[in-house]
This record gives sequence, structure tokens and C-alpha cells, in this order.
Amino acid sequence: MDYDPFDLTQHPPRSPRVQLGGFVLLPRVIDKGRALLKGKIGEYKFNCPMDQKLFSFLQINEKQFLEILSKTSSDKEVLKEILKISPLSLASWQIENWSSFLQRSGPSDLESKKFFVTSLEQIAPDREDIGSWFDLLDLDDYVSFGGRP
Repeated sequence: MDYDPFDLTQHPPRSPRVQLGGFVLLPRVIDKGRALLKGKIGEYKFNCPMDQKLFSFLQINEKQFLEILSKTSSDKEVLKEILKISPLSLASWQIENWSSFLQRSGPSDLESKKFFVTSLEQIAPDREDIGSWFDLLDLDDYVSFGGRP
């Protein structure tokens, strides 16, 4: 079987912890966007609330992001185009602080706490070490493709 890096019916996207240009989430959102464009996104959702955090921080929208993906072929080109269209001029410390905050963030309101707990109970009810959204995403990706919780 040929390996297609953007066929998310065969494997998960990159971990939300993986960085590009200092931005967490960006490689994962690239994977999901490219999979969406190829019709191979599987059970993943593009422009989910976590993706929207990235778009909001960059002050771009999902349509602009998909347009960039359609005309670029590498992660480096995607980053360059994003930085070109984003109205922000972010310093490295701002990106680092945002990425660090996002890596540690968990549910912040009652609705998201219920979703988090319900999801964790379905995936791995005995895991007590899962506290952040990134923890939950990594665990879900692992279990979804045959790993044991």
C-alpha cells in the first residue's frame, strides 16, 4: 500500500504539539486541510474549534487557509504565505507564549468540560493523566488507529 501523508482514513494527522514556525497546531491543520481538499479527511473535522484558535490568532479564515494549501506544496511555503496575508506582525515571543498556552489548555467552561470528560470516558476511562486538549487529541489519534489506551 502506498503511503499518502494526507489520507486521514489511513493514519492520523500530525500531533497538535508539532510546530511549524513556532506555531503549534499548524502542521496538524495543514494535514487536515490537505486531506479535505483530496476528499480523504475521514472522521476528522477541518475548521473545528481548535483549528479556529489558530485561524483567530493568525487573523485569517479557513477559506484563506484552504486557498493557500491549494497553491502550495510544502509546509515551508504554507508558513510563508500565511505570514504574508496575516495582518499581524508577530514576534517570536508572542508565538511562543501562544503555543505554550495552547499546549497546556484544557476545557474552560461547563459545556467543554462535559465534552472532554465524555470523550475521555469513551476512549480511555482509566486514564487519569489526560488533562489538556492536546493530551486528548493525541490519545484519540493513537486509539483510533489501533493503539491501546
